[in-house]
Amino acid sequence: MKNVEPIRDYSKILAIKGKLKKQKNPRDFLLFVMGINTALRISDLLKLKVGDVKDEQGNIKGFLYLREEKTKKDKKVVINNGVREALEHYFNKTGAYDSEQYLFRSEKSKNNKPLTRIRAWQLVNRWCREVGIKERIGTHTLRKTAGYQMRVRGGVALEIIQGILGHSSMKITSRYIGVSNDELEKVSKNFIL
Repeated sequence: MKNVEPIRDYSKILAIKGKLKKQKNPRDFLLFVMGINTALRISDLLKLKVGDVKDEQGNIKGFLYLREEKTKKDKKVVINNGVREALEHYFNKTGAYDSEQYLFRSEKSKNNKPLTRIRAWQLVNRWCREVGIKERIGTHTLRKTAGYQMRVRGGVALEIIQGILGHSSMKITSRYIGVSNDELEKVSKNFIL
């Protein structure tokens, strides 16, 4: 597996969101927004169903609970306002109500089948290329973008990002979200007490 990069330029994130929100099918907008806000792996995103995000009364939940496919650990994920708005947009456009329906259904399948990882990879690549992103991109780009933007735009400490991503060390998290040697040198050079 080749390493992929996060989306570093926030204006590119906004451009992708803008394009996707205008599409007839709101599935892609929801996939992008959930990917960059929840930092879930694509395997965990693609298996989500309506019942994971909506309660019995049809209200969007405050959290979703899942067992991570890779780690087999239980995880509680906050449904933040960005994800909530994307879910509302999705449900308003699709009218989806069946708790067993996949959120990210394949358009080719007449049955209730989720997108494949390959199709998700194709979509993420297309979205990024359309806004001029030239770095190596993949489905993991969404997860890495979450971590990178938490650090850069949110000022979130690496220890917190490490916990969100479920990494075993800070070194892994630093490398994972794209902390470069140039950045480290710049901070060291410019931070004077």
